[in-house]
Amino acid sequence: MRDLYNKDLSFSTQAQKFTGKEIAVYGFMAPPLKAESKFYILTKMPMSVCPFCESEADWPDDLIMVYTKETVSVVPFNVPIVSQGILDLGTKSDPETGFVSRVRLLQSDYEKFN
Repeated sequence: MRDLYNKDLSFSTQAQKFTGKEIAVYGFMAPPLKAESKFYILTKMPMSVCPFCESEADWPDDLIMVYTKETVSVVPFNVPIVSQGILDLGTKSDPETGFVSRVRLLQSDYEKFN
């Protein structure tokens, strides 16, 4: 995940190269805010509570907003997963949740990773 950013938190050349392309990212599913969602937050380290960011400045470099094709079947927060989807960069606010994100995976699938 941190390969997406330069030290100054601008997007890396590698991230820009993969924008609009399908990528796979390994991490952990943060607990969702609500049932029957079609999104989740992918974290680098397990988080027992759902992170919520109010502005772009607060968006850590180890979180990715993941929008799924289907309703999310929650995976325990400490079980590693791999998420595959189309990389989308740039600040956007989700109209339903108010989440402000800098990095998203779109049309994503995920599975447990052993």
